[in-house]
Amino acid sequence: MAQKGVQLGQETLSCSICLDLLKDPVTVPCGHSYCMNCIKSHWDKEDEKTIYSCPQCRQTFTPRPVLGKNTMLADLVEELKKTGLQAAPADHCYAGPEDVACDVCTGRKLKACKSCLQCLASYCEKHLQPHYEAAPLKKHKLVEPSKKLQENVCSRHDEVMKMFCRTDQQSICYLCSVDEHKGHDTVTAAAERSERQRELEVSQQNIQQRIQDREKDVKLLQQEVEAINGSADKTVGNSEKIFSELIRLMEKRRSDVKQQVRSQQQTEVSRVRELQEKLEQEIIELKRKDAELEKLSDTEDHNQFLHDYPSLSPLSESTHSSSIKIHPLKYFEDVTTAVSEVRDKLQDLLREKLTNISQTVTEVDVLLSESEPEPKTRADFLKYSCDITLDPNTAYTQLLLSDENRKATAMLEQQSYFSHPDRFTDCWQVLSKESLTGRCYWEMERRGGGGVCVAVAYKNIRRTGSSDECLFGLNDKSWQLICYNNRYKFCYNKVKTRVSGPRSSRVGVYLDHRAGILSFYSISETMTLLHRVQTTFTQPLHAGFGVYWSGSTAELCKLK
Repeated sequence: MAQKGVQLGQETLSCSICLDLLKDPVTVPCGHSYCMNCIKSHWDKEDEKTIYSCPQCRQTFTPRPVLGKNTMLADLVEELKKTGLQAAPADHCYAGPEDVACDVCTGRKLKACKSCLQCLASYCEKHLQPHYEAAPLKKHKLVEPSKKLQENVCSRHDEVMKMFCRTDQQSICYLCSVDEHKGHDTVTAAAERSERQRELEVSQQNIQQRIQDREKDVKLLQQEVEAINGSADKTVGNSEKIFSELIRLMEKRRSDVKQQVRSQQQTEVSRVRELQEKLEQEIIELKRKDAELEKLSDTEDHNQFLHDYPSLSPLSESTHSSSIKIHPLKYFEDVTTAVSEVRDKLQDLLREKLTNISQTVTEVDVLLSESEPEPKTRADFLKYSCDITLDPNTAYTQLLLSDENRKATAMLEQQSYFSHPDRFTDCWQVLSKESLTGRCYWEMERRGGGGVCVAVAYKNIRRTGSSDECLFGLNDKSWQLICYNNRYKFCYNKVKTRVSGPRSSRVGVYLDHRAGILSFYSISETMTLLHRVQTTFTQPLHAGFGVYWSGSTAELCKLK
């Protein structure tokens, strides 16, 4: 009962906010007591609401109560401290479901602070004291609290396992070493631990060294990222300036041509106007002379006619028509032709140079890792096999996709596909869902009597219509190998090349995007190169099929 009374006193003199003995105790109007600083901090948070509450009973007060020190409680707390007692353990000191509980505590158990490998028990601070004070217990091995102490007990002999069997690689007790493990290579657990500890330290040193090496690599790569970004930003800025200068130069040349044409236009129009006015004046004079002659001609008096005839003024010199040279529909058309020639030459130059620029950009390779050799055997190619599926959103409406979108079959009837902007509207073609970069290898199996093509294409290949811009191999955005029963044909940008090689229903495709290599192989018992392309790919590629004959199929082979 006495102990219960002391416990009650400790709980009464504890602050429910900090869970410690009251410091500068104050009592709020509802009767509950707190540390001065604790309740002030709590109410400071409620200043915005202007309604203050008791943390325990939730009674509210308005205005904020004036706090005064409770001297009686302060004296009781001081008296309690003199007895050497402490406040009751706070809730966070008791063991929860995830904590290791003290094996000695009764009732509500406190958290254990240590576990003893000899006693096979865990203790809170209070019950651990004998291990620090009693001489026999001081020799026990204390470790961090553990729930696995019973794993150190031999299930066969109920003894602590202090031995280790190297033969069976398991912990055992002493009785096991002279029983079922007799004759085995056994040592003490401490000796085995020492051996393993040395191995662990070596491994740890290796790991730490690797960490240091990797941290240096990461730092180096970060520097490379900064250098790449800096170089790219500088190049973009310089390129913008250069292209701006080109634009200004073109604008200047455009303005010069316009000014020249307008100036020449004004000169020529002035010349024509001057001649036109001269001719009009001559017409007036001629008409006047014609009227004068007409009047004289109508004179009936012969003597008067003969008298007036000598007084007629002579005609001025006439402008000869042969001096007026007209070039119909000519005028400045030659200038347009000349400007068009400049445009065409500039386009050709830009196309050539921009291709070189694009190739130069793609050749930027910061990581100077040793390049792997190009694969030679099918086993080498299979190392780069990739899992490709066909994209239903790109399939022509008369291509049926099956086998988890790996197989395309040409059908007579329309398939129930939803409308999609990526779909080929008039070409019997389909593209892969995955984009391809780096090194990739895949194989196609074809069946049926009609021609089937295997291709790669950029994503921005045209999809609507049946023009050359849509068809694989007839533009600069796609490459295709057409496979017939008795021959092959390679197509790129409308250039068709007959390909010789062994006939096979299976064709392998190898792509090295960075190196610009695209190769097609006939796959049977042997692997034979059919055609190889060396170029520069400026975008990621997609695999594609073209199935142009009803009933024919093209299928992506599973290589893994």
